[in-house]
Amino acid sequence: MKIVKTKVFEGKSIYSHKTCIRLDVDLEGYCEIPSKDIEDFNFNLVNMLPELRTHRCGIDEEEGFIKRLKEGTYLAHICEHIIIAIQNNLGIDVHFGKAREIKDDHYYIIFQYQYENTAIESSKLAIDIINSLINKNPINYEDRFELIKEILKEEMLGPSTKAICDYAKSIGLPVIKFERGEFHQIGYGKRAKKIEASISPNTKCISVDIASDKLLTKELLKSQNIPVAEGSKIRNIINLLKEAEDIGYPVVIKPQYGNKGKGVVLNIKTEMELLTAYRKLKVKFKDLIIEKYHNGKDFRVCVINNKVVAVALRKPPCIEGDGKDNILELMEKLNDNPLRGDDHEKPLTKVKLDEEVLGSLKDQGKALMDVLEKGEKIYLRKNANLSTGGEAVDYTDKICDENIDICIRVAKILELDICGIDICTNDISKPLIDNGIVMEVNAAPGLRMHLRPSKGKSIDLGKEIVSMIYKDEPSNIPVISITGTNGKTTTTRLISHTLSKMGYCVGMTSSSGVFVNDKCIDKGDDTGFKSARTVLLNPDVDIAVLETARGGLIRNGLAYDLADVAVITNIREDHLGIDGVKSMEDLCHVKSLVGEAVKDDGYVVINADDYWSKSILNRIKAKKIFFTTKNLEEFMEEKDPNNIYVYIKNKNIIIENEEKKYLLCKIDDIPITLNGNLEFNVQNVLAATAALVGMKIDYCMIKNGITSYLLNSDKNSGRFNCYDVNGVNVILDYGHNSDGYNAVLSSLKKINNGKVYGVVGIPGDRADNAVEEIGEISAKYLDYIIIKEDQDLRGRSTGEVAKLIESGILNYNKNKKYEIILKEEDALIKALTMAKSGDSIIIFFEKIEMLKNVINDYVKERELVEKYKFGAIN
Repeated sequence: MKIVKTKVFEGKSIYSHKTCIRLDVDLEGYCEIPSKDIEDFNFNLVNMLPELRTHRCGIDEEEGFIKRLKEGTYLAHICEHIIIAIQNNLGIDVHFGKAREIKDDHYYIIFQYQYENTAIESSKLAIDIINSLINKNPINYEDRFELIKEILKEEMLGPSTKAICDYAKSIGLPVIKFERGEFHQIGYGKRAKKIEASISPNTKCISVDIASDKLLTKELLKSQNIPVAEGSKIRNIINLLKEAEDIGYPVVIKPQYGNKGKGVVLNIKTEMELLTAYRKLKVKFKDLIIEKYHNGKDFRVCVINNKVVAVALRKPPCIEGDGKDNILELMEKLNDNPLRGDDHEKPLTKVKLDEEVLGSLKDQGKALMDVLEKGEKIYLRKNANLSTGGEAVDYTDKICDENIDICIRVAKILELDICGIDICTNDISKPLIDNGIVMEVNAAPGLRMHLRPSKGKSIDLGKEIVSMIYKDEPSNIPVISITGTNGKTTTTRLISHTLSKMGYCVGMTSSSGVFVNDKCIDKGDDTGFKSARTVLLNPDVDIAVLETARGGLIRNGLAYDLADVAVITNIREDHLGIDGVKSMEDLCHVKSLVGEAVKDDGYVVINADDYWSKSILNRIKAKKIFFTTKNLEEFMEEKDPNNIYVYIKNKNIIIENEEKKYLLCKIDDIPITLNGNLEFNVQNVLAATAALVGMKIDYCMIKNGITSYLLNSDKNSGRFNCYDVNGVNVILDYGHNSDGYNAVLSSLKKINNGKVYGVVGIPGDRADNAVEEIGEISAKYLDYIIIKEDQDLRGRSTGEVAKLIESGILNYNKNKKYEIILKEEDALIKALTMAKSGDSIIIFFEKIEMLKNVINDYVKERELVEKYKFGAIN
């Protein structure tokens, strides 16, 4: 068994609304061999991973997966369960998975993940486990598992970041994770807020710099009469000894720039101890300071937005004797506490045996092999940092008002919106003056001690921080997502145009590019994940309007979490046979993702004229808006008063909402419908109107938007753009499937009195019958046909698509006039030379700019010919 391809989905996908990974595998001849037929496979697998006994599997009963193994199940399914089991053993809460056949030995496996690299390495280990059980070539599972644990340590969110992100998600704010560890964005566009652990978007860089300098921090606090430890920077040994003598023993030496208690040596009582500590620290740290040691308890006060929100007593790790076990054994028992983890993944951290522990034992006259008497307590460290094994007890309700005031003053002096203030005092309920000192101030304080204290209540600091950065009004920008087979781009542009006219800065993705505030920031077919993410990360955007195409949905899933409004213009027979979409049911499954990923109070816009669009209604949980080109009374026998309806009656657009009817405007007043003759644009207008109604836009504003949107290349490039070339009506359109051709050509017949010449083609990745159908439709409507091909043949050989279109033409009418000119610019030139005033030319293009140039050059050339028709050029 081997991995062929790995694809990571960051958000909702066609496979799951959970984050998941698709693993394509080759079973290498084992597709029809169940594991029960492989000697000792099941027995050895369950021995290696007892966790599998807890898997209920699809039959949803105790030891369901074990039952499946005994009955006979296949390797891809087993691999899925192994991957989930490995992640569960790492403490990762994931459960979802499935395996499906692609063809023969090729399968894909879907499995849920939280940490990408950890999950991928788990999948590699799962494959190796299966191969080792088949080949009877044992692997060292424990060693591999430990390596993955190290990857997880690097990847796992810290408790501070997790608390903030978890709270944001709990109130409906989306979170985007960046490559760099703790760096995340909450929300989208103009409402986005970036955080890094407990550093907020409002935290000042200069304040962080000051807080990281312990000496400068003390200087500023002392200037405002905040009690701090007396001391100074160590210049040399002579200066060190003199300063210790001046301030008096015991003393503390520590790095001027440091965190998490690293390098701090406390309670130094003699000159010899001082010199020993100094020499050790000088090897690791360039800048050291000396301070007067103050005896007392270690408190951490968390201040957010000039408000004391949490207080914790921090205690060094401690063991208590039982009269039997030695200190090393008691340490092991301490670390066996299920609340202790290797790092910060649990409330407490294991105590590592290091020089500091040995030194602390020595100071207490103890050694590792000593047996403590029953009830005898000793501290394993002098510092109480949680990261080195300390414990925390909540004291939030015990701090006195005077100390609250001091802590708020400290935060204001350093101009820190979030900080952790370390205080040494015997009693936090009594004023610090003459009773304690401020030891340090942390600009990015760890929140774990307050979130998950060893004793006392948990304080939701994630909520406090999110409330602060959003000024108690957490909200996100609206997201409108448009999908479907035809009409996506025009509908997207109409919505964007209307919102822009209202003064909003709209971020729009479409098949013509990414636009922010009507300015193109990227040209191309930008209808996928990356382009949508570009808009969502843009700090200027008020509203995101995203064209969301089939290909992007399949390849990368959704870039956003939930939309406010989703639009499904229609679902038609296009792209079948591509990207694993074999049937209309498959295509509906893909498109329905956009309708499923909508907020509870949002809307999904559905084309009531389209059978396949209505077929996905059972998947949609949000409220619904239906649009139809028909008269609603004739179209629907029974209306649901909970739905909104947008429809046509007597050539007027009617909105029916909460059982009231509103006349929006006349169809003839909307330029892109050409007096209602372009039925496909009538549908696009209705879809856009419905989306704007779902956004609760004032109806006058909707009317203003749709009636000011013009049918030209500036506003709606590539969609039925008309050019007058010496009396010939030249139309450029991006129709690229049978429905698009039918819609455009039937409309053109209504408005054209002369002959209609067509330059026709279709992308090469369409099925043969779909290509031939283009020929048949062209023969039905066009007087003369010129067959061209796209430059991008999409896997076809030159002339192959043209031959299929030709076959379709001849199937419909053997006498139909046509010719083949493969280059679309040459084909257009030929059509221009044939057409006469009053005729029309329709070209279904691949690249519009090139054809615009052809038209401009042709017009200039004809002007020159006319100018010098009766005389020579001078």
